[in-house]
Amino acid sequence: MAESANTEQVRYEQGVARAVRRRQFLLQTAGLAGTTAAFGLTGCAPGQDVELHVLVASYDRSVGASLGDQWDDVVSAFEKQHAGIRINLERVPYDKIDRTLARRVEEGRAPDIAQSNVFAPYAEEGRLHNMSQLLDIATQADFIRSFTEVGTVDNATYGVPFLASTPRLFYNKELFRRAGIGGAPTSWDGLRAAAVALKGIGVKTPYGLQFGPEAADDEALSWLLAAGGGYTGDLSGYDFETSANIEALTWLRDELVAGGLAGPAPAELDRTAAYAQFLRGGIGMLIAHPVLMGAADQAEVPYAHAPFPRRNGGAATPLGLSDWLMAFKRNGRRKECGAFLAFLYSGKSALAYDGGRSALPVTYSASDAARARSAGRPLWPFIDQLANAQFAPVNMRSWPAVRGVIRTDVGQAVLKGGDPRAVLKSLDESAARADRDAATA
Repeated sequence: MAESANTEQVRYEQGVARAVRRRQFLLQTAGLAGTTAAFGLTGCAPGQDVELHVLVASYDRSVGASLGDQWDDVVSAFEKQHAGIRINLERVPYDKIDRTLARRVEEGRAPDIAQSNVFAPYAEEGRLHNMSQLLDIATQADFIRSFTEVGTVDNATYGVPFLASTPRLFYNKELFRRAGIGGAPTSWDGLRAAAVALKGIGVKTPYGLQFGPEAADDEALSWLLAAGGGYTGDLSGYDFETSANIEALTWLRDELVAGGLAGPAPAELDRTAAYAQFLRGGIGMLIAHPVLMGAADQAEVPYAHAPFPRRNGGAATPLGLSDWLMAFKRNGRRKECGAFLAFLYSGKSALAYDGGRSALPVTYSASDAARARSAGRPLWPFIDQLANAQFAPVNMRSWPAVRGVIRTDVGQAVLKGGDPRAVLKSLDESAARADRDAATA
């Protein structure tokens, strides 16, 4: 499934040319070509003796240890160039970051800059600076468009993309060889056939269906997109009970879970546990993010990855994921926040903080740099997916509540006796309630 070197080079050059033309057009129409000082945010210290409280996530070092490791270096370099600004960096475990931020905001102690999966409620409440208030046109134009679009609420971008990702189908090459499987499956029938062969050689979990509460919403959306469905309809509102979604979950129930091809308890399998089982050889294949590559290399697992397949063949629409940075208005430090974000997304900082092989760059320039380095080659297939990635409706105020219901309920649809239509109908009802609650909050 690997492309030829010539094809990769042509795609790369075309992508770079498109990105350059877009950036040049935006810069020229804004009258800012050749300058980055629109807001006085770079090359100077906007204020004196200002401390910015920056709240970020820390990660489980068992998988993806490099995520977040670069913060200290970035902060040190920023402070050397901005003598009047000190960064008070606070790390919170990733699985607690959203709750911690929500509690701080409710208590009137919002940080100046925060990392989170959630930004829409704070934007709608008027608590955040939008991107145009923080960054000059050149920096704004450099963000990959699919990410800035999903970071937009009411025609303004409040969620600044950070540590992006898009998953692919990882598989254990040695287990595939022993099972007589020729390569990565390119359809759901091929995936099931591979799972049957893996089970035949004693693999406990041929396909690691991650429907546990840690990331069931991401796993489910990958399957729904591959069947032509999703979480939203043509009018961008929630739409769960569709024929494509029903057929996708029914297929999972009858063709994968019922035959024991997704392990003993797919509704309880979390992402972290699935990755750990893959590293031990207990899972033959699974949807996973680039963060798994470094851990698999360290564990000397013979792995490969490929696009997740559409139901009837070919590459599925990829899922896009991102954490988000946001700047709060509470302390009146717009310029200082803008200075820090501009530095974070500048060339050298962006290159240092692209997550290594754990996460993907969110700007065209950092993507170009990754494509220009031989060390970045493992990320190329993931980077190539970003332009076509589709996201969960993270820019809807009600999404955090809806996401919680998906995580607890969607796994029940694929178990023995599960009713996909009923689960999806219930999700529509829960989403409608969440929308009403969000509108009156």
